[in-house]
Amino acid sequence: MRLLVLGGSGFVGRAVVLDAVGRGWEVTTFNRGRRGGSVAGAEVLHGDRLTPSSLDVLRGREWDAVVDTWSGAPRAVRDSAALLSGQVGTYAYVSSRSVYAPPVPPGADESAPVLASSPSAEDGEYGEQKAGGELAALGAFGERALIARAGLILGPYEDVGRLPWWLTRAARGGPMLAPGPRELPIQYIDGRDLAAWLLSSAAAGTGGVFNAVSRPGHATMGSLLDAVVAATGGLATLRWVDPGPILAAGVQPWTDLPVWIPPGHEYESFGLHSADVSRALAAGLAPRPVEETVADTWAWLESIGGTAPQRSDRPAVGLDPEVEAALLASS
Repeated sequence: MRLLVLGGSGFVGRAVVLDAVGRGWEVTTFNRGRRGGSVAGAEVLHGDRLTPSSLDVLRGREWDAVVDTWSGAPRAVRDSAALLSGQVGTYAYVSSRSVYAPPVPPGADESAPVLASSPSAEDGEYGEQKAGGELAALGAFGERALIARAGLILGPYEDVGRLPWWLTRAARGGPMLAPGPRELPIQYIDGRDLAAWLLSSAAAGTGGVFNAVSRPGHATMGSLLDAVVAATGGLATLRWVDPGPILAAGVQPWTDLPVWIPPGHEYESFGLHSADVSRALAAGLAPRPVEETVADTWAWLESIGGTAPQRSDRPAVGLDPEVEAALLASS
């Protein structure tokens, strides 16, 4: 297989490149060269997709598939998809469950309403940009477009900071705030499992729209944080606290305490932990155990000195230590 990765230096794109090179595929990456390093065995091309003339380096070449991880203005997807429509077999676009228009009912599948957007949009909120990117890919490739609505992505190479923050906090040791309830189901995908599924689907010529995450309850806050403590050597002791006092202290779910969305909170309306993923599972998506994702992420963090890269277009996440200490003292 000949694969073009639009991106390929950060998180999911890097996982895609590593997997494809490991399969013996011919891999080309195209990015601005601003994040991470290149993967041995992959051809590297540089350019800025917001400058259409940068795409000229791709003109006249053919690939069996392209994986596009773009998260900005949809017109970048529009321009690349239009140029590549006659040069590529499958166009796999890494979208997001943020494209769904809230409130998203529990158990919603891919037919749920999506935010209004345009493939020519210059800006917009994250979900609107991803929705516009989907329209761009589908407009150029039709049934040959593979749309992966990935939701929460964890694992090695993460550059948003969610799982790295929990791991770094647990490595400090001591009593550690664990937001309840312990049995709260969560839904996510390891970036490497997403990458493997994208490549296998592209090789099979699979098209269509998929909620590409694990089933709800594949893990819980309890199993996630147990794995975090175990991976970091058991230095921290989990102290489970009900949502009420945490929210009363002004702590924000999802950002101050990554991954966590307590029952009844307004963030539930986004459906981030309750999607129907039967279509993706039937198409071969195979999420690994949470313990493996957590252990491998910690090993990666240690290998790079303990500090994860941080995307410039995403705010840092994590709870202020003083707020945590106050909550622990009062619970």
